[in-house]
Amino acid sequence: MTNFSELNISASTLKSVQRMGFEEATPIQEGTITHAMGGRDVIGQAQTGTGKTAAFGIPMIEKIDTKNPNIQALIIAPTRELAIQVSEELYKLGYDKKVRLLSVYGGQEIGRQIRALKNKPQVIVGTPGRILDHINRRTLKLDQVQTLILDEADEMLNMGFIEDINTILESVPAERQTLLFSATMPGPIRKIAERFMKDPVEVKIKSKEMTVENIEQFYVKATDREKFDVLSRILNVHQPELAIIFGRTKRRVDELAHALSIRGYLAEGIHGDLSQAKRMSVLKQFKSNKIDILVATDVAARGLDISGVTHVYNFDIPQDPESYVHRIGRTGRAGKSGIAVTFVTPREMGYLRIVEDTTKKRMTVLLPPSSDEALVGQQRVAIDTLSEIVNKNDLGDYRTLAAEMLGKFEAVDVIAAALKSMTKEPDDTPISLSEERPLPARRERSGGGGGRSGGGGYKGNRSSGGGRSSSAGRGGSDRGGAPRSSGGGGSRPSSSGGARRSSGPRDGSTQRSTRTRSTRSEN
Repeated sequence: MTNFSELNISASTLKSVQRMGFEEATPIQEGTITHAMGGRDVIGQAQTGTGKTAAFGIPMIEKIDTKNPNIQALIIAPTRELAIQVSEELYKLGYDKKVRLLSVYGGQEIGRQIRALKNKPQVIVGTPGRILDHINRRTLKLDQVQTLILDEADEMLNMGFIEDINTILESVPAERQTLLFSATMPGPIRKIAERFMKDPVEVKIKSKEMTVENIEQFYVKATDREKFDVLSRILNVHQPELAIIFGRTKRRVDELAHALSIRGYLAEGIHGDLSQAKRMSVLKQFKSNKIDILVATDVAARGLDISGVTHVYNFDIPQDPESYVHRIGRTGRAGKSGIAVTFVTPREMGYLRIVEDTTKKRMTVLLPPSSDEALVGQQRVAIDTLSEIVNKNDLGDYRTLAAEMLGKFEAVDVIAAALKSMTKEPDDTPISLSEERPLPARRERSGGGGGRSGGGGYKGNRSSGGGRSSSAGRGGSDRGGAPRSSGGGGSRPSSSGGARRSSGPRDGSTQRSTRTRSTRSEN
């Protein structure tokens, strides 16, 4: 890999990069920065988590003239969460150069943004709808824009923003540099590139650099009605440090989070119908370990930078394989291992095969643990907790009390009683979830090696409706919500907050105590 000091960037930007702890450029950063610094338009094809914000942020910051008070760069992102995250990273990258930056997005009082625009920001990060709103109000002057960046273009297509994007692109000067980033390159995104970009160079991350080799992938075959009880037992066995559960719709997320809370888990849901303040509060709790299970829709979780996730559970299998790769990529980061479990109903097996073909990796069937196995998982937690207390050797007067008890009872009975009192026995409180409409059945292809049939492939590109959850559409609006309670104005973006941790599972052995086998029953 190339060191940032070899990329011919200015001393101020290099200082900011080094303060952020970056030393070697990732492949997408090296390729993009090299071409963008030379003035070329760039199409970057890369997944979230590959460092693309710095890839487009560094050359953009380099071009900013801090003596020019006009808006010189515009970054368009699909969701408020991603816009906030991007603006935070760009603020850090431009800190030593003293670049003024502002993020604008829906759900925040527009009057506050209009006042902040009077402070002469040089970089604007925003969502398509709110950027277009400012253009129509004539509060956003884009006639001096020299750099335009489209981040996660395919996601903006999925969310129905394509017309807004075209309108915005027509509102900025034709003589500019354009950088477009997308995990996939469907037809409509290609058309944008052909229409609005000039001889772009493509920087594509090779598939081997986007593998999920350090993530153990399992699937559970269960009917929709069986899923929740099976999930509860698996959680009791796995004991995840930090987990994300993906649901297909906003209703599913709400019901799952509520049901998990009833069963005693520390869980919260996140989707676009929540107020912005509530969403940021949930994320802060998750990052600071006050809750250990986040239930989310695809769109709500898109672009969130969350470290330390040990397990991902797909309560509903996604319709498109790209979403699957994105979901499970939340775990197994920074060289750590992760576990992904996908629930599949009998009629969704075709989707499972398509996902396997995409990742080029067969999943292992995970047999639902019994109630006894779930109890063992909870007992193991009690043992670990009790052992930790003993190892701290801070028992003081409790030793005297313990001696009294040992005078009356057998030592093994005293310890057993302590473990029993500390064990959270599995809760079987009845839970009823609304049934979700199953995905359209995939026809099996005849033949297939080794007696395994392949599912029908996806035809053509992902459509704007695609296989996303119902919350992704413009009508369902996974971007709406009440105003943020804080932040917005000024040059420094408000932080999404929360301390991060990076820790593996508590006990590697507990992950595999659930029975697995490498062969699958497809009946």
